[in-house]
Amino acid sequence: MFRFLFLLFILVPIVEIALLIQVSEVFGGFATIALVIVTAIVGAKLVKQQGIGAIQNVQLQMAQGQMPAKELFTGLCVIIAGVLLMTPGIMTDFFGFLLLTPAIRNKLAAGLASQATVRMSSQTNQGSAHFQYHSKTTTHEEPNHQPTTIDGEFERKD
Repeated sequence: MFRFLFLLFILVPIVEIALLIQVSEVFGGFATIALVIVTAIVGAKLVKQQGIGAIQNVQLQMAQGQMPAKELFTGLCVIIAGVLLMTPGIMTDFFGFLLLTPAIRNKLAAGLASQATVRMSSQTNQGSAHFQYHSKTTTHEEPNHQPTTIDGEFERKD
C-alpha cells in the first residue's frame, strides 16, 4: 500500500508537470493554462450532470426494492472523475474524462465484478476449511457431527 501511495503522490505530479511543459512548448503557456481551466469547467459540468443522474437512478432502484450496485459503481466513478478533472493536469483530465464515459465504466465494472467473484469464491473455499463443528461429550457416547439448525419466521414491518 505504501508503494502505491508513493507512486501516486510522487510519480503522478512529475508526469503531470512534464506533460504540461511539453504542451506549453507546442501551444504556448497561456493556451496550456486555458486548456487546464476549460477542462476543469467542462468536467465539473459533466460530473454534476452525471452525478445527479446517478443519484436519481440509485433512488429509483431502491424505491423498487432492488440493490443499486451498478448505479453505486457509476456514482463512485463519477466522484473519482470529478477529483481527477479538478486536479490540474493533462493526464488526470484524460483519466477523468475516461471515467465519465459509460462504455469505459461498463467494461471496468465487468472486469472488477469478475475479479471480485473469483476472489470471493476462492476465499470462501479456503475459509470453510477452518470452521468445523465440535460437540462437547462428557461420556463415551458417539459425538453428533450434525450442526444445529434453528428454524424461525420473520415479518417485515415497513
